[in-house]
Amino acid sequence: MTADGNRVRPQDLLRVTAHHTDGAVVLAVAGEVDLLSAPVLGSEVTTALANAPDLLVIDLTDVSFLASIGITVLLEARREAGAGTRIRVVAPEAGVVHRTLRLTGLLDALAVAATRDEALTG
Repeated sequence: MTADGNRVRPQDLLRVTAHHTDGAVVLAVAGEVDLLSAPVLGSEVTTALANAPDLLVIDLTDVSFLASIGITVLLEARREAGAGTRIRVVAPEAGVVHRTLRLTGLLDALAVAATRDEALTG
């Protein structure tokens, strides 16, 4: 509940903006990825993968919290992508998301890059 008595909606916790560039789709994610908001990210990933882009970049630079359900969404994106789409995750080295992915041993499995430019060219 918010201070004014309204219920918190998933879109209040997480914003996902899609950008299309040269055969790639970049999902810029901002906010918290938790049990309530993870379906928002999952839906955006599914939409992005529907057109089978060459590359899907999930930019988590502006994510302040990544719960285990968010990690599950990232792993499912990799599985759903199929052979024709590469997946890259952006998580700056000094950020909480990078630390979470490092502690879970998923940096390599999720092809984590430190910057969006690195993800697009790597």
